[in-house]
Order: sequence, then structure tokens, then C-alpha cells
Amino acid sequence: MRALKGHVQDLSALQFKGDDSLAHAFFAETTSRIMVFASNGRFYTLEASKLPGGRGHGEPLRLMLEVEQDAEIVRVFAHQPGGKLLVASREGRGFVVTEDDCLANTRKGKQVLTVDGPDKAHAAVPAAGDSVAVIGDNRKLLLFPLNQVPEMARGRGVRLQRYKEGGLSDLKVFTRADGLTWEDTSGRTWTVTDLLDWQGERASSGRLPPKGFPRNNRFR
Repeated sequence: MRALKGHVQDLSALQFKGDDSLAHAFFAETTSRIMVFASNGRFYTLEASKLPGGRGHGEPLRLMLEVEQDAEIVRVFAHQPGGKLLVASREGRGFVVTEDDCLANTRKGKQVLTVDGPDKAHAAVPAAGDSVAVIGDNRKLLLFPLNQVPEMARGRGVRLQRYKEGGLSDLKVFTRADGLTWEDTSGRTWTVTDLLDWQGERASSGRLPPKGFPRNNRFR
């Protein structure tokens, strides 16, 4: 991980060690707190001002934080005070949590989403909107109201989508009146406003997504 000065738009020229590549990139300020969400369900917090500079290859996150060796980094982002997140596991369980409740005071992080093997924490997305869109490895898309998901400080949460096999691929929170948007593999943005076919109750299975939805089952 490293911090680049200024608003760097083109990241294609970044250099990495060996076969390493870019995983997460976002704008932050020197005063920002950086949040790291790992597959063990823990959130870790870093001070942006203490990150290594962008001229080198950066430093491994595990030198800055006490992250378990078998835990994978799910998401890295700048903390938004007062913001809320929808966190979810591979088995499709999740809940809404305030970002302030996810801030960790130690290098060991803060346990927020409870997961037991083989389940893993899989997603943490902004909970800004009134509806949830969730899609599984089985390419079934389900939409339901955000108010069907409880807000908690920590725990396992509730089932968001049901799977016979596989698990959660991706999810997002959106405003129903604006329609559901996604970005295809060519970088084009699609928006669908007629969503009745995919509307259902939380914990149901859903149905195949609209035409144009990426084959990787990701919203972007």
C-alpha cells in the first residue's frame, strides 16, 4: 500500500513488484482514516498521513496491521464519518453497520462480521439508497428493500439471498427511483429502471439478470 500525492487520474503507469498488480485505488486526504476490511470479518484502521509515499512499491499491509495470514483483503477505502456500510459473507448473510462502529483502535482490528469457516467475509459496500441488489455465483439476481436488513454493530446478520450451490458474488445498495446501474467489461454503463421481475423478499433466490449484465456477475 502507498499514497500518491495529488489527484492522480491515470494509474496505468504505476509500477509493482513481480507479478503484483493494482487491487484498490481511491481518493483520500492526509487527514483521512483508511479502513481495511478482511475476509475474517475484521476491520482495520490506518492513518493516511502515515502511509508510505508513492515513489516506491509501497509496504505490505501486514507490516502495518496484525492481519491473520490466511485472511484476504476484501476492500480498502477512506472512512466517511457518519456513513453506513452493508457487509456480507460468501454464504449470503449480512447487515448494515455504521462506519464509525467499524473503526479499530488497535493493529489487531475490530471484529464486525462474524464468520465461521468455510464462510468468509466477502463485501462491504456503501449503504446509501433504499434498495439492495444481490447476485450469486449461480447468476441469480435479487432486489429487495434495504429496510429488510437490520442495522447492527456486529454479528452474523441475516440471510440476504439463498443459494443451492456457490455463494454471494456481488451486491450493491441503490435508489430504486434511479434504476439499477452496472458497468460491463467494456466499461459501458447500463441502467435498468423496470425492475419488477427481480423484486422479491430478502432471503429468496432471485432470477437471471437483465440483458447486458456482465458474465463475471459483478456490478463493476
